[in-house]
Amino acid sequence: MNVILMERVTNLGDLGEEVVVRNGYARNFLLPQGKVVRATEKNREVFEAQRSELEASAVERLSEAEQRAHRLEDCSVTIVVRTGEEGKLYGSVGTVEIAQALSDMGIEVRKSEVIMSEGAIRITGEYEVDIHLHADVTRSINVAVVAE
Repeated sequence: MNVILMERVTNLGDLGEEVVVRNGYARNFLLPQGKVVRATEKNREVFEAQRSELEASAVERLSEAEQRAHRLEDCSVTIVVRTGEEGKLYGSVGTVEIAQALSDMGIEVRKSEVIMSEGAIRITGEYEVDIHLHADVTRSINVAVVAE
């Protein structure tokens, strides 16, 4: 399916580019979130008419993400959990717990922005977790999981 990108999308392209994506990816993810519009003649004309507004909006979102990223510089989070033998957790620490810990510190982060490449944490220790704030802005934070 041919689509026009309404914002920068990681691994696809930048604002205004016309790209070909799989139908399911477009219908189930990109279109509902407003990241793209179908590449029709009418939509191309509408996009060109709104181009300057969309570019200004993109710059604003990028600067907002950079400000949030600046607050994450040298940030570390400690999460206290119940553990069993050998430091194994009862349950796990996931994106929800990390986002909540950051929110408690006064840094607003959505759980969808927390990227845990190795999956949920199930053993006490120190881990590095990426916070993906924008297609161009990603910061790493240290997460310490300790027993109560």
